[in-house]
Amino acid sequence: MLQESENNIIEWVNQTLTKWGCSEHMAHVIDEWVVLLLIILLALVVDIVLRQVVLRIVSKIVHKTSAKWDDMLFTHNVLVRMCSIVIPIIIYALLPIAFPDEDSHNLLSIIISRGVEVYIVVAFVRFFNSIIRMAFAIADTRPALHGRPIKGLMQTGQVIIMMIAAILIVAIIIDKSPVMLLTGLGASAAVLMLIFQNSILGFVAGIQLSINKMLKVGDWISMPKHGVDGVVEEVALTTVKIRGWDNTLQTIPPYLLINEPFDNWQAMFETGGRRIKRSLNIDFTSIMFATPEFIDTISQNSLTKEALEGIELRSTEGATLTNLDLFMRSINAYIVKHPRINSKMIAMVRQLQPSEWGLPIEIYCFSANVNWVPYEHLQTEIISYIVALAPMFKLRIYQAPSGLDIRR
Repeated sequence: MLQESENNIIEWVNQTLTKWGCSEHMAHVIDEWVVLLLIILLALVVDIVLRQVVLRIVSKIVHKTSAKWDDMLFTHNVLVRMCSIVIPIIIYALLPIAFPDEDSHNLLSIIISRGVEVYIVVAFVRFFNSIIRMAFAIADTRPALHGRPIKGLMQTGQVIIMMIAAILIVAIIIDKSPVMLLTGLGASAAVLMLIFQNSILGFVAGIQLSINKMLKVGDWISMPKHGVDGVVEEVALTTVKIRGWDNTLQTIPPYLLINEPFDNWQAMFETGGRRIKRSLNIDFTSIMFATPEFIDTISQNSLTKEALEGIELRSTEGATLTNLDLFMRSINAYIVKHPRINSKMIAMVRQLQPSEWGLPIEIYCFSANVNWVPYEHLQTEIISYIVALAPMFKLRIYQAPSGLDIRR
């Protein structure tokens, strides 16, 4: 019945061409091509109707909904890619009408048929890729997944789809079963694993980075061994892109973050405190007991008086104070009262192990502003204050002798 209908259509086209002035021989030669052209035109008309009418109606409905995920159907061209599948499917379904006599046009019909089948596979690949991109975009909007290294998983899915499509296309061209091709590929699995070694390692590393929440896009990480120090911009299947502080772009393989240690400074931003840890060496020869006369002198000085406000200047429980003790107490009071120091975190001044370079005094506190420039300004302000305050307590900051010291 179907064969009879196909022959009737060819016969009708043949008669129509004859009525329009074509010879019977010419009509017999081009009738099948005319039918093929009509099939293509029909597929194009259906495609235009779907894109210009149906998709516009769907778009208006989607934009009226409160959900955001359905908007991504258009943002990532999911529905457009789905419509593009219609053209090759219509052509493939109606192709027997154009070439009903397979014996006389065997080679021609096979070439066109296989070409359309390849077109269908390519159209489905584009459709599935757009679905994967949309799924990645939806996942990135979720707070729990935002910035997580899941792009590598998306690229892995795309690679798998491309490999399946390549096998199907080769099977179509050589007219063999895809199962037979897969069987042949099994023998060369070692070669394939060697070729896709970085992709496989990147895929596994991406899963580990995501599950363990080791980093995400926007994190500041550093790997001194490899000279990496900057903000993570992208975690892909085979590369992690890091924007350095000098605005250069550094790339490292994801598995390097699994196999080797790295510092993730993002917790510092989340806690709201950036550590300040600086030390100055005090000359041993400038340390002395704080006599009553010395205490009276620094109590009357307007600058040191402000620094020592609220500090116990006299010794307690038989302890003997030194100018260094008072100096450290004044510095501690300064950083505790400082408005740009995080008062909820540790703030202290302590002595470190003495050395041939003097007695180190370390300032340990946390800046309330974790951004780089304000942080550096605060460090400069604190160190400058300490250096300027030391002579008022008759203390000397130790430094290596310079040429000027030798001339003196």
